[in-house]
Amino acid sequence: MAQSKTSKTAVWILMGLLILGLGGFGATSLTGTVRSVGTVGDEDISVDDYARALQEELRALEAQTGQSLPFAQAQAFGIDRMVLSRLSTTRSLDAENKRLGISIGDENLRQELMNIPSFQGLDGSFDRDAYAFAIDQAGMNESEFEDSVREDTVRSLLQGAVVSGLVMPDVYADTVIKFVAEERDFTWSQLTADNLTTAVAAPTEAEIETFYNDNQDRFMLPATRQITYAWLSPEMIIDQVEVDEAALQKLYDERDSEFNRPERRLVERLAFADDAAAQAAMEQISAGTATFTSLVEGRGLTLSDVDLGDVTKADLGAAGEAVFLAPANGIAGPAPSNLGPALFRVNGILGAQTTTFDEAKDLLREELAAERSRRLIDTQIGNIDDLLAGGATLEELVEETDMELGILNWHPASEDDLAGYEGFRAVASAVTIDDFPQIEVLEDGGIFALRLEGETPSQPAPLEDVAEDAAAAITAERNTESLKGLIETLKPRLNDGTSFTSFGFTANEEVEMDRAAFVPGTPAEFLSEIFEMEVGELRTLDSPEGLIVVRLNAITEPATDDPEITSLKAAITAQLSSGISQDVFAAYAQALQGMYPTQINQQALNAVHVNFQ
Repeated sequence: MAQSKTSKTAVWILMGLLILGLGGFGATSLTGTVRSVGTVGDEDISVDDYARALQEELRALEAQTGQSLPFAQAQAFGIDRMVLSRLSTTRSLDAENKRLGISIGDENLRQELMNIPSFQGLDGSFDRDAYAFAIDQAGMNESEFEDSVREDTVRSLLQGAVVSGLVMPDVYADTVIKFVAEERDFTWSQLTADNLTTAVAAPTEAEIETFYNDNQDRFMLPATRQITYAWLSPEMIIDQVEVDEAALQKLYDERDSEFNRPERRLVERLAFADDAAAQAAMEQISAGTATFTSLVEGRGLTLSDVDLGDVTKADLGAAGEAVFLAPANGIAGPAPSNLGPALFRVNGILGAQTTTFDEAKDLLREELAAERSRRLIDTQIGNIDDLLAGGATLEELVEETDMELGILNWHPASEDDLAGYEGFRAVASAVTIDDFPQIEVLEDGGIFALRLEGETPSQPAPLEDVAEDAAAAITAERNTESLKGLIETLKPRLNDGTSFTSFGFTANEEVEMDRAAFVPGTPAEFLSEIFEMEVGELRTLDSPEGLIVVRLNAITEPATDDPEITSLKAAITAQLSSGISQDVFAAYAQALQGMYPTQINQQALNAVHVNFQ
C-alpha cells in the first residue's frame, strides 16, 4: 500500500512538471498568451502578423522558383530576418503616425473598403458576404482587418507627405541625353610605313637584345604542365568496324524524311468567318483596293500571326491543291482550312529534294561506323579500368589495348588535338603529381587517361626564338614615331582644313556617329577620344598598323523636339525621381527606427518558426 502511494505521488510530481513545461511552451505559441514577437516603440509586432507575412513571403518565393522551400533553407537565405525588418519599419511608421496624430475617419475607411475589388459583387457594388468570407479566409476578424486598413492608409499618407514633390531637375536628364545622343562627324586616316618617304633604319642585333631585355613581359612563354597520356578515339579504331549494306539501307529508310523531302511552300494564311467575307476580301485584292498585308493589319494582326512557315501539300489539307497551283507571291483562295474559309499568300516555292541511297551511302557509313566505334570503346572501358587498378602504367596500357601514347606540354591555350576537348582540359588543369591515372570519357565517346610528370613556370622565351618579333616591334615603334613627325610637319595645313587626300592619305568620312558606334579598323578607345575633341581639332592615335590621324568636323546636339528624345527624357526623369524618393523614404524610415527602437522576443519568434518546420 505504501508503495502504491509513493507511485501516485511520483506520478503527480511528473504531471506537475509537465504542466509547467507545457505552460512555458504555450506562452509563446501561436495560441498562447504572448501575442507579439517584438515591439517598436509602443507598437506591437503581433505573432499573427509575423506568421502571416512570413507565410506570404514563402509562398511568393515558391511561386517564383517553382519548388517547395524548406524553412531551414529559407532561414539560411535570411527570409525570416527580411520579414521581421519589414514589419519593424512598418511599426515605426505607425508609432510616428500616432505621435503626429494622423488618422482617417470612419467614412474614409468605408470608402477604402468599398474600393477593394475582392469585396465587390458581380454588379461592382460592395458585397457584405464576400467581405466576411475573404476576411475569414485570411484568418482575421473584421475589427482586425479594418484596423490594418486604417494603418495601411495612414502609412501611405505619411509616405506620400515625405516623398511628394521630389522631382529630378531637368538638367540631369539633359546631361544624360546629351551624353548618350550627341553625334560626331569626323575624318580619319590610317597611316602606315607606306606613307613614309624614307624607310626607318633596321634594328641592329644589339638593339634587338636591349629591347628584348627591357620588354621581357612581351615575350613570355605560358606556364606549362608536362603530361603523358593514353588516348583512344572512335576514329582510331574505325577500320576495325564492319558496316554491312543491310544496316546502311535500314538507316536510310529510317531517315527517309531527311533525305527525301516533298515540294513545299512558304505560306501565310488569313482566315474569315464565312465564305462571303473571304470572297469579298479576295475581290478587293483583285481590284487593287486592298492588299493581303493591309487585310491582315486591318484585323489587328501582324504577318507573324498568319505565317504558317514552310508546308507541304498534305499539311494544307483541302486547300493544298489551290495553294500549290498559285505562283510565288500569288494569292490562293478562298479555300477551306481548319479555321474556316481563308486566303493564302505564297511567299516562296521550295522544290522537292531527293537524295538516293547511293548518294547518302558514304555519309551513312561514316556515321554508323563512328557510332559502332563508340560502342566498341564502351566495351573496353571495364578491361582498361581493371588494368589500371592492377597497377598497369600508361606505357603498359597502350601495349595491351588499342590506346595510343602521347606527351604534351599543356597550357590553357594548347591547340593539340586532345587538348581541344573540354573534358581533357578539365582533368589536365586539376591533376596533381600524386594522382594515379584513371579512365575519363570524352565528348565524342573517346577515352583517355593521363599522368602529370611536372610543371614549368612562365618564363621569357629564348631570344633566338623571338628575335624576329622583337625586331618587328622596334620597327613598328620607329614607324609610329616617324609618322608622328610627319603629321607635326603637316599640322599647320591640316589645321587649316586641308583635305587629307592632298597629302596622299586615304580620307574616311564618318557622320552622325554616337558613343555606341563602332568604326572597323580602329582601336577600342577611338570613339572615346573623338568625343573628347573640339570641332576642328586634330589628334593622332597609335594603332597596330602605325598611326591614326583624325579631325573632328562637327558636333550635333540631340534634337529636343524629337519624340524619341522627349520620351527618353521623361523616362529618365521618372526613373531618377523614383530612385530619389525611395532613397529619401529609406533614410526617413531608418531615422524612425532610431527614434522607436525594436525589441525582439526571441522565444516567441522561435515558437512561430516551429510551426513552419
